[in-house]
Amino acid sequence: MPQQAFAFETQITKSVHLNYLLFLPKSYGLEPGVRWPLILFLHGAGERGDNVEIVKRHGIPKVVEQREDFPFVAVSPQCPERTWWIDYVDALIRLLDTVSATHAVDPDRVYLTGLSMGGFGAWHLATECPDRFAAVAPICGGGMFMYGYPERVCALKHVPVWAFHGAKDDTVPLRESAVLVETLQACGGDVRFTVYPEAEHDSWTETYDNPELYAWFLSHTRRSRRGDAG
Repeated sequence: MPQQAFAFETQITKSVHLNYLLFLPKSYGLEPGVRWPLILFLHGAGERGDNVEIVKRHGIPKVVEQREDFPFVAVSPQCPERTWWIDYVDALIRLLDTVSATHAVDPDRVYLTGLSMGGFGAWHLATECPDRFAAVAPICGGGMFMYGYPERVCALKHVPVWAFHGAKDDTVPLRESAVLVETLQACGGDVRFTVYPEAEHDSWTETYDNPELYAWFLSHTRRSRRGDAG
């Protein structure tokens, strides 16, 4: 009997659980009506699991442990074991929605960054939701061709991007970032690229310790990108 073709349609509801760290600036809440910038940080593969404390090993969660004057709300979710940030695009946006609705967050000053696996995640989440973020800083990341990279990075041509990578990185080769930067430049994107000549995979410590990164974030808002007044 020959095979027959059928159509199947159904709705599937998926429950997603993400642990996360939330940092609030020292002066948060002291001035009524003040809304704060927010950074969403995506960690690397080594911090996956169900113990959110290990997310403090690197990046923004480590920085805020050392700097009480850090001038951003910081949201640092944890990716479950044996999964990837690319699996959690909807959940990450829902997390941002929840934190923004329950805290004094300025929706025009929401920034995205991540390192290694989180760098890949930052590129991907930004291209999925380019209107959500005021600026993006992926570190030692890249994009996978099966998801349409490098071409899909052109979705960010109106979003400021500052990418970082170590020239001697043998975990995620420099070319992974470089091809996305080159493609975005060809699209007319607003993109900067910092390569650390002597850095290996850890190009994030120097990046997150640099005050210029945070000044760069704060120099961009979605409002100014749209050309709105005020």
